[in-house]
Amino acid sequence: MRVAIATQDMKSLNAHFGSAKCFAVYDVRPDDWNFVEAVAFEDVSDESGKHRSEGDDRITPKVEALKGCHLLFCLAIGGPSAAKLVSARIHPIKVPQPQSIEDVLTRTQTMLRTAPPPWLRRVLMEAGAAKRQSFEDED
Repeated sequence: MRVAIATQDMKSLNAHFGSAKCFAVYDVRPDDWNFVEAVAFEDVSDESGKHRSEGDDRITPKVEALKGCHLLFCLAIGGPSAAKLVSARIHPIKVPQPQSIEDVLTRTQTMLRTAPPPWLRRVLMEAGAAKRQSFEDED
């Protein structure tokens, strides 16, 4: 499962979706994880909750950059951003307080090893179906 974590420093989950300077992307399996890439952005919000004027879309580039991820962990996310992520089959997860990236990855592994909640089972099934479809398309 591929997860993205909103971060300002590549050490902690410590950013809102719109203000994240970076997303740390990892492949997570029940027994390990691997860093995939850091996706950086310079044009970010100031976490005030105010939206910019029409025509200044900062959401779509972030969603496009996260394609292929199954989960996105962040401190906060607005409704329009969450809707675009869900449309791209990326499940946003709001975390109430900053925490280390290692803690986020460890908790994700625990969910994968034990009984995943219904929303995570659905994400896993969709990811498996997409992988099978991609494999079949290669023939």
